[in-house]
Amino acid sequence: MAKKITKTDAEWQAELTLEQYRITRQGGTEMAFSGEYYDLKQAGVYHCVCCDTPLFLSEHKYDSGSGWPSFWQPLEQQNIEEHSDTRHGMRRTEVRCAVCDAHLGHVFRDGPPPTGRRYCINSASLNFRAGG
Repeated sequence: MAKKITKTDAEWQAELTLEQYRITRQGGTEMAFSGEYYDLKQAGVYHCVCCDTPLFLSEHKYDSGSGWPSFWQPLEQQNIEEHSDTRHGMRRTEVRCAVCDAHLGHVFRDGPPPTGRRYCINSASLNFRAGG
């Protein structure tokens, strides 16, 4: 795994859009069915919008009906970190980029085989590159 990236809030704000900053650095969530990639079916790789770490493959993406891009596994488990999230009166597992600590979304145990997991990820936390 790459070396951890740390930047000041001012540096992140200068590099990201307001929506990307709100989601990745402040733990926000985009509205369901509003994100750029929730319905994208093109082949390629989804990267962290903050540090460009490859996170998810299109072949692991599926339509969960949730309104967010959903994947049944990450590209490399070492590229993401999972943390307990009890905000908003719920018990969830938050997913962050392991390199820059960007908030990506949450993972749930209601996904398809073979993992049974649903990585529910904000489009604003991702950059998509077609191909591979």
